[in-house]
Amino acid sequence: MRLDVIVPTYNRHTLLDKTLGSLRRAHIPHGLEVRVTVVDNNSNDRTPEVVERWQAAFEGRLDYLFERQQGRSSALNAGIRTTDGDLVGMIDDDEEIDADWYARVYAAFTENAFDFIGGPYVPRWGARPPEWLPMNYVGVIGWIDGGDQAVAYGEDYPGILMGGNAVLTRAILERVGLYRTSLSRTGKRLLAGEDEDMYGRLLAAGARGVYLPDLIIYHYVPPERLTKQYFRRWCFWRGVSRGMLNKVQRSPEVHLLGVPRWLYGTAARSLVRIGARTVKLRREPAAHFSDELAVWDLAGFFYGKHFYRAAV
Repeated sequence: MRLDVIVPTYNRHTLLDKTLGSLRRAHIPHGLEVRVTVVDNNSNDRTPEVVERWQAAFEGRLDYLFERQQGRSSALNAGIRTTDGDLVGMIDDDEEIDADWYARVYAAFTENAFDFIGGPYVPRWGARPPEWLPMNYVGVIGWIDGGDQAVAYGEDYPGILMGGNAVLTRAILERVGLYRTSLSRTGKRLLAGEDEDMYGRLLAAGARGVYLPDLIIYHYVPPERLTKQYFRRWCFWRGVSRGMLNKVQRSPEVHLLGVPRWLYGTAARSLVRIGARTVKLRREPAAHFSDELAVWDLAGFFYGKHFYRAAV
């Protein structure tokens, strides 16, 4: 069995160095062949030097690919097209895999008929988490915890398959297609819809996937992401992504002015709670900020559905 691990990267050579170190050190079980492809998405730092320095240690199993088209989806798609392994794994350039990550991948696909698997993201903090950090929005900083039990993706899983810790069979990718580039983050636009779109297409195709609590990656959370400004921007652009996706994959809920009605309800209740806390002088920083972010979710969705036009 062959696993191709794709690492899209953009101007993060210091973090990429740690990512590659973890990919090299992790134990590879007998019966699994692993190759790593770093997709340089227009970096102007020392990314090529870092990859070149690690290539000897990987003994011919580390490849470098340059992708000029900006965007994480474009980089992932380039890596998928260039490789031909039975399995396609995806890791971001600010992550490190657990020492048993390869072994867990191998066991999952040899012992079960899975089409895709995912796992938790354990944060490695670049600064102390702020008191206003709402636990229902930790996905903003890439903190994913689906629990300590294996759970089938679908109705029973409270989330989606995130592309920073995912392994899919080549066969299922050939069935559902590549990542949608119009929903990918580029520059200052924090679009974040490519994973949700892919997840929806996997489920629609009847693909069988599972969240595995021991398929662990460690995700670096830099200080600049632990700001309210970053959270607001991220939630707004996630809303834009979902609004765009709703144009082509309209959800079954009741809509009002092109937006699922429940989004209005959530935002309205959040505003009421904000007002009540203000009047009563109650200091609940995490709950207060969570309610504010619900309004940004709605604003982004409305803008994405009616006004935003993706760059060609």
